[in-house]
Amino acid sequence: MSAVAARLAEVRRRIEVAGGDPERVRIVAVTKGFGPEAVEAALAAGLEDVGENYAQELVTKAPRVAGTPRWHFLGAVQRNKVPALAPLVACWQSVARAVEGEAIARRRPGALVLVEVELTGRPGRNGCRLDAVPALVADLVADGLDVRGLMTVAPQEDAQATFRAVRELADRLGLPERSMGMTGDLEAAVAEGSTMVRVGRALFGERGGGPRFA
Repeated sequence: MSAVAARLAEVRRRIEVAGGDPERVRIVAVTKGFGPEAVEAALAAGLEDVGENYAQELVTKAPRVAGTPRWHFLGAVQRNKVPALAPLVACWQSVARAVEGEAIARRRPGALVLVEVELTGRPGRNGCRLDAVPALVADLVADGLDVRGLMTVAPQEDAQATFRAVRELADRLGLPERSMGMTGDLEAAVAEGSTMVRVGRALFGERGGGPRFA
């Protein structure tokens, strides 16, 4: 747990060096591939926000955690998984289609959601095209959801431009949250106005590589 606290201090230092306020840029601890001990270590270090990519992993892990993290769901939203996730998830970061929002609204009226923006054009990538985001935001708001902002996963070769495009769109839509940046590119994201970074490796090391979080 002390190692996680030290690594968290380094993440906050990186945020500050990049021009962000470590007290205002939220850090979501991504515990994909780690056990409940990693979640507890994050909580002990002072983090409240914990992200998971897979529905089954979150549902299985949550009751084994000693503590009450604010769970963020980061993976593609599958409608058949929503009923199990809805009682647990505080923030749905990866909504990409109106039907996903409808499923969430039925099970969790007024839920906090972010729209995932996909700018690479690569097949199989989750997310909504940039030009389709305003219409999707309108649909989600009409369903009674609390659309708080945008999220994106940037390609390594064009991270800065991706983050800038998402930040500019969030500004135009009046959305305050921009979930941008992970362990490898958080500096670029913070420089472009990220309000939330999603970090796993920077806090816990390589997945599956540490006996503490096997």
